[in-house]
Amino acid sequence: MVMKNFPVLPICIALLFFRTSTSLDSITPSQPLRDGQTLVSSVGAFELGFFSPGKTKNRYVGIWYKHISPLTVVWVANREAPLSDGSGILAVNDQGILVLVDSTNRTVWSSNNSIIAEKPIARLLDTGNLIISDKRYSDKDHFIWQSFDYPCDTLLPGMKLGLNLVTGLNRFLSSWKSPDDPSQGEHILKLYPQGYPQSFQLRRNVIHFRAGSWNGLYFTGYPVQKQNPVYMAKFVFNDKEAYYEYELVNSSVYSRITMSPSGMGMRLVWSNQRGMWEIISANMADQCDNYGLCGAYSICDFSSSSVCECLKGFMPKNVEQWNISNWSGGCVQSAQMDCSSIDGFRKYRGVKLPDTSSSQFNKTMNLEECQQSCQRNCSCTAFANLDIRDGGSGCLLWFNDLIDMKQLPQGGQDIFIRVPASELDFFENKRYGNFNKRKLLGIAVGSVAVNMGMMLIILGLIKCVWKRKVKKSGMTKICHKNPCYSKLRMEDTDLQIFDLSIIAKATDNFSSANKLGEGGFGPVYKGALGDGQELAVKRLSENSVQGFEEFKNEVLLIAKLQHRNLVKLLGCCIEREEKLIYEYMPNRSLDHFIFDESRSKVLDWTERFHIINGIARGLLYLHEDSRLRVIHRDLKTSNILLDTNLNPKISDFGLARTFWGDQIGAKTSRIAGTYGYMPPEYAMHGHFSIKSDVFSFGVIVLEMISGKKNREFSDLEDFLNLLGYAWRLWREGMALELMDQALRERFNLSEVMQCIQVGLLCVQQRPEDRPDMSSVVLMLNGEKSLADPGVPAFYIESKMPGADSSLEKCKPSSPNEMSLTIFEAR
Repeated sequence: MVMKNFPVLPICIALLFFRTSTSLDSITPSQPLRDGQTLVSSVGAFELGFFSPGKTKNRYVGIWYKHISPLTVVWVANREAPLSDGSGILAVNDQGILVLVDSTNRTVWSSNNSIIAEKPIARLLDTGNLIISDKRYSDKDHFIWQSFDYPCDTLLPGMKLGLNLVTGLNRFLSSWKSPDDPSQGEHILKLYPQGYPQSFQLRRNVIHFRAGSWNGLYFTGYPVQKQNPVYMAKFVFNDKEAYYEYELVNSSVYSRITMSPSGMGMRLVWSNQRGMWEIISANMADQCDNYGLCGAYSICDFSSSSVCECLKGFMPKNVEQWNISNWSGGCVQSAQMDCSSIDGFRKYRGVKLPDTSSSQFNKTMNLEECQQSCQRNCSCTAFANLDIRDGGSGCLLWFNDLIDMKQLPQGGQDIFIRVPASELDFFENKRYGNFNKRKLLGIAVGSVAVNMGMMLIILGLIKCVWKRKVKKSGMTKICHKNPCYSKLRMEDTDLQIFDLSIIAKATDNFSSANKLGEGGFGPVYKGALGDGQELAVKRLSENSVQGFEEFKNEVLLIAKLQHRNLVKLLGCCIEREEKLIYEYMPNRSLDHFIFDESRSKVLDWTERFHIINGIARGLLYLHEDSRLRVIHRDLKTSNILLDTNLNPKISDFGLARTFWGDQIGAKTSRIAGTYGYMPPEYAMHGHFSIKSDVFSFGVIVLEMISGKKNREFSDLEDFLNLLGYAWRLWREGMALELMDQALRERFNLSEVMQCIQVGLLCVQQRPEDRPDMSSVVLMLNGEKSLADPGVPAFYIESKMPGADSSLEKCKPSSPNEMSLTIFEAR
């Protein structure tokens, strides 16, 4: 055989620098991983390689799901030290240390493990765990180093969140700075071992949210999920470790816990059917999740009109501040306890247990022994079971102040709080423990009978008075088309029915000086009750296009909705004109700020991004998480109210519609809403769905970024509305030109671009092209990649080739802020 002389040396050099797209099964001293190559787990669940997040050109080494698109990164090695080009190499040196080097052979990142292996090898397991071990051993007890010990923003099944009490290793989650920057952000989720261990979320090293302590089944700060086929959770606490972890019931399912750059903690499950991550649960569900909102010795109940209430036997420390909803001072004892044997305990059911930082615990005591232990110690303020499984076991004792309690709609735990015997009810007081049971039963039955008799007499008198009042005022029926007031069934709403005299006094007889504004329903007045509680009264105007049906709809609907981003209805009044009484929003509505040149400077980008996320969460609740699927139908900036802390709350549900089951839309001949916020399929054909609200949300986002009203915007050159103008700027790569001048001094570039793109995706012409709110929340939090937006609704650019001129005929206009309502013929 004749051998030809090939240029061997040049070929070798070319092979040395050539980056392939092949996949490796391991990394060894002789087989490094170069940019362009990947390391894949044995069954192909996870993949490790080099990537560039978002729009940045920096290169990072990360781990992601191999078969999920868009790219979902779960761990980053060099999150604080990015590479500037694609010349990085990841290798295992002879000491068994994983090192990342750049083109100059400078070490950018290393695993920094202290144990040396004779034959080191790095492998990616099917759990998503990158491990270094010796080739001679493969079990986890011989891992020299593992990525699971150094989480980033994601907790995978089998990964521990907590501490090794022997070595001091602390495993915690920390958010990315932004979708383009995986370096550590300002939000951290970690386990604290002081007292009885509990989970805290911190923002800039300040406690922001507390999940509560573990009670054997769940953290007491989260409502119970009765059926959870996805995962099984456990909490381990002994002399060596304190940590939380979870395992999947079905290994073929992908699930993760992650923290977004904005601090939203979410448990997600991948849906193959929908091709997206679905949110199972999320933190910060309502206002009561803010740590210590109500101060000491109080309980936060978002379903209550007052939100914060002192525990029984306690009173506000500062009554004046408490009455203006500043609850941070908390509560103090109404009567001094003398630390005697007659002190008792009041039971609270289904609550998030207080901060356990100053608690003590005993795993062997039963509940009776726990009570006795607390009774003997003057500093003990409360007790509860440590573990609620099998009827309860163990003892948890609190000392010092009780902070961060919350009443939960389901789940939670029972707690017994110490109070003087004088503050206990008859049946609670332990001094009556030896009282003759038959006498006690007789007294109880007699007391109930007397009370029932008195109630019947009172109800009879009220009924007589009411009938006379109705007959006198001629209000037996509203009209032949509307139901009687009796059909409102106020007993189903749990709302307070206010007397007209009280509301008139609170608003100074509906004085013009107290008038906050006016909408399609009628004028809105500011008021204050005798105890100082501020409120807003919405009064149905005689000239209003909305009537009793809308009034009834809002009362019955919003009373059953509870979310931190929905305005809270305190009650109503049905004497003369109908009136709705809401919690007072001192910062009025969103349009009050963003469309005013001077006030717009109050809302910087951080606040606007916070408001956008809050509106999105509120809509997600209405569309997917509430008991009924709710379509608002009149979402606009004037219906977004802002509380003291500029938290957004969606209001005005008079035009809302509800659906059961899988129904997501309907058609009506009665078109109601506001021009500029209505999508074309609704404005022209009466078709409304959850995508109608998505469209309105997109308009609001673009208005918040630009500071301009959609329906009043006019581009004289191309006859564009705000939506078309924003899309044209996006196409031409000049999207930042859309931004309000008030924002340009300081803003987050990636967040602004992200919101513009999300806004444009929401206002696309075809409803099926618009994302649902679940996807919107994920996109805003950097958890889902963004597609390129298509043509927006009502796009009539005259210079655009192939533009549909018919759209011009459909462009709505409105000269004022009033809602449009067109009644069908009857």
